[in-house]
Amino acid sequence: MYILAAGIFAMVTSEFAVAGLMPQLADGLGAGIEQIGYLVTIFAVAMTVGGPILTMLLLRIPPKNALLTIIAVFLVGNVIAALATTYAVMTVARIISGVASAAFFGIAVSLCARLVDERMRGRANGVAMNGLMLGTLLGTLLGLPPATFVGGQLGWQAAFWTISLLTVIAAILTLAFVQNPADDTPEEAPRSMRDELTVLRRPQLQLALISSTLIIGATFSVFSFFTPILTEIAGFPENLVPLLLLAYGAATLIGNMVVARLADRHTISTLLAGTGLNVFFLTGLGLFTDVPPLALLFMLGIGLVGVTMNPAMAVRVQRAGSTTPLVNTIHASFITFGVILGSAIGSALIPAHGLRAPIALGLTLAVVAVLAILPALTSEYLRSEQGEEVHARDGEGVEAR
Repeated sequence: MYILAAGIFAMVTSEFAVAGLMPQLADGLGAGIEQIGYLVTIFAVAMTVGGPILTMLLLRIPPKNALLTIIAVFLVGNVIAALATTYAVMTVARIISGVASAAFFGIAVSLCARLVDERMRGRANGVAMNGLMLGTLLGTLLGLPPATFVGGQLGWQAAFWTISLLTVIAAILTLAFVQNPADDTPEEAPRSMRDELTVLRRPQLQLALISSTLIIGATFSVFSFFTPILTEIAGFPENLVPLLLLAYGAATLIGNMVVARLADRHTISTLLAGTGLNVFFLTGLGLFTDVPPLALLFMLGIGLVGVTMNPAMAVRVQRAGSTTPLVNTIHASFITFGVILGSAIGSALIPAHGLRAPIALGLTLAVVAVLAILPALTSEYLRSEQGEEVHARDGEGVEAR
């Protein structure tokens, strides 16, 4: 689990590195800040569209071999990024890296579920998701002084060379220690493409995917603009922002560990409670943004219950769908679409409505997310949380779900 988390860490760091290195990249590539911003969107779109395609191509390959193949593709993307001298070359690099990142995420989460007992899937996903939390934070901090020891002091190329080094380390660890599942059941073993795609027709799976998009979109509509919100509205000095973001990162790690412990036995109630709390914290941040202590308190609250819902989201998707790589990669695509949704719409709202607009957007998405989770209370999830044995694998209770 920890080795898979290391791979996710490298890939998520690459995803958010551009957001942290925008000024340096703009100068180095001769592009405007808005063009560099598109690189974030390009990476996310590549994840959303290309990730499932790459996973389908690797469907019949053992998980360990598939992971190593994806790591090799991802490494190529980051080496190209480190060597890029034009915006066009960097665009190609981001597409390659984005496609590989989504496929790795999906296969890694699938492997987590298949390597442990069904009752431990939430905790296993939680370990892997620590890589997501740390990678998001490091990628964002790379360009913010004084945490810019890589991206700012040594140049933006050094950041991508560092990510490439992390990728090589993840490859070595994967090669040495990750094992293929030895006892896949027929429901978990690789299946035909038709069988894989049929799973996606299940209503509860569709609701689970939509709610994941909304939960992540609600968080990233605010997270994407924390720096200007904290400095321009809350009034924190710029040199304090990296420390505030580190505190936010610590909150996400704590929240992730708590959710991972609850995700197996209390999947839906955890999602409802966490997303409901996020509604509260987003409301508080919107009302008290200009009161620094309260703004910080609500920001940390968002860290505790925002992206930290990932382990419970993963368990819900696996129970409503399956543990196979394609379902989990498509889930990663929906999560990434949430990032695009929150950041893109938030950016579009700021010119006309100011920096409080993304907070209002996040609150709206969180409320809709709660509504998308509620139907699961009438499914077999509720009985599973009351202690009855429920097998959510393919072929058992599909129609009921």
